[in-house]
Amino acid sequence: MGTLYLVRHGQASFGADDYDLLSPLGQRQSVRLGEYFRNKGVTFEAAMTGTLKRQIQTFAGISEGMGLAMQATPWDGLNEYDSAAVIGAIHPHALEKPDTPELYKHHFRLLRDGLAQWMAGVVSPRGMPSYNDFAAGVRSALDHIRQHHDGNVLLVSSGGPISTAVGQVLGTSPETTIELNMRIRNSSVTEFAFTPRRHTLMTYNTLPHLDTAEHASWVTYA
Repeated sequence: MGTLYLVRHGQASFGADDYDLLSPLGQRQSVRLGEYFRNKGVTFEAAMTGTLKRQIQTFAGISEGMGLAMQATPWDGLNEYDSAAVIGAIHPHALEKPDTPELYKHHFRLLRDGLAQWMAGVVSPRGMPSYNDFAAGVRSALDHIRQHHDGNVLLVSSGGPISTAVGQVLGTSPETTIELNMRIRNSSVTEFAFTPRRHTLMTYNTLPHLDTAEHASWVTYA
């Protein structure tokens, strides 16, 4: 039996011109997670990441913290959905920069609604696959791991693919999968036990590397 560690990327640059970059805090979160793995004696026989910059940078930070020059297999099916396209499919007018609590909440209300309609096949966000194809990309990564590995595997991705993976393993409703997505924290760890036949959820959205008073301010969501 193996263990799959699904890690969400560190804090990205929400509200900036290029969201797809780790913030300085996101970089520290990633290195800290690597240090945690090193101190616990956790090693990986294989690693996979999406091809987005924030995912690759998170993997690099984990490698730095572990003191290892790890290599990861890039997997397009682990890339995040385009949240701007999802919102644009139901709200075609430009949104103000979410720089207040009210605008932040408005952004995520629209995102929830857009995700629900995308998952139901009601809308087709520009430049994005159908949700069924998105979910198949996530499933392909899980299938690959079950078929080729039997030890510890690291997977660095984003909230959408990770919540979709959990939804597939647990058989959750689309509404529950969306709520899982909205609650997942930066650099959090979700664990699946796996055999050649199946994955089983062990933990979800944990932050063992930040579970100290000195790291309390490092807990972020976006």
